[in-house]
Parts: sequence; C-alpha cells; structure tokens
Amino acid sequence: MKNLIKLTKILLGLTTLGCVSAIAPIPSAQAQPAYGSYVGVGASFGLTNGNTSLGENATTSGLVSARYKFLEFPVSIRTQILIGNSTAVVPTVSFDVPLNFDTDLYIGAGGALSNTTNSTPVGNQNSWVIQPGIDYTVPNSNLVIFGNVIFALNAYRNSPGTTATSVNTGLGFRF
Repeated sequence: MKNLIKLTKILLGLTTLGCVSAIAPIPSAQAQPAYGSYVGVGASFGLTNGNTSLGENATTSGLVSARYKFLEFPVSIRTQILIGNSTAVVPTVSFDVPLNFDTDLYIGAGGALSNTTNSTPVGNQNSWVIQPGIDYTVPNSNLVIFGNVIFALNAYRNSPGTTATSVNTGLGFRF
C-alpha cells in the first residue's frame, strides 16, 4: 500500500508538471536567414544599350560586393563596385524577406555613381536604381552565393530616359 501511495504521488507530480509545461508560454525561436554580413566578388553583365553610335554599349565587368546586415531588422546596406573600362559604385538600402534559414530575397533602392565617358553595366551617368536580388548561404560554411538585377533609371547620357539593366552574381564570404 505504501508503494502505491508513493507511485500515485509521483504520477500526480509528473501529471501536474506536464500540464503546467503544456500551458506555459514558450518563446518561439526565429531563424534569421542568410545571417550575417559578407564581402564577395563576381561578375556584372550589362543587358541594355544606350546610343550605340556614341559608344553607349552594354558591357561586362568584374564585381566587388558588400552587405551589412542589421541583426534586429530586415534591412541591409549593400554596395556593389562594377570594375571594367570604367567603374561604377552602386550603394543601396534593401528590405530583406526570408524564404528559409539559408535564403532571403531582397528589394533595394539607391543610386548608381557612374558619371564616366565609357559605359558601365549600369550606364554612364549617375542615376537612381532599383535592385531586386537573392542571397543563399551555403549550409555549414561561411559562403554566400548572391545574385541580383540592377535597374538604373535614366542611366545613359546620350539616351535620355533609357534604363540600364545589369545582371550581377558572385560568391561572398560571411563575417
């Protein structure tokens, strides 16, 4: 009989503990996809031309890319430097949308600083840009595969109103 009373007390205690833990609020864990900032290199491919008779042709260039991710907010600061016959710098602020733990989409806005005589993949004059893209963090590594499109509005000096479009991709290292 003593053992039955002990067993009943133990079962009653475990049942009470189970009920309390079932109704107690448990904070949910939220993953931050593509966590961290990175620096990377890649290529930029211009898809559009301005006035080709004046040398405003689509070009290809090397690319240096950097992203600074704010930890508490879905916002990043990004900069891409397109290096070829001429250099363009494209700083943007982006809003990041998580797809899963390793991937996020983003949409950025900023400017293209490319006031040159030769064309770059984003034109040959300073312009406003819109930049949709994706970051994918390779699991169990510090590598990030990134890709985006830059739409530089009114980007060619001799072709008013023409948008320069470039596709950019590369490999980054998270820190």
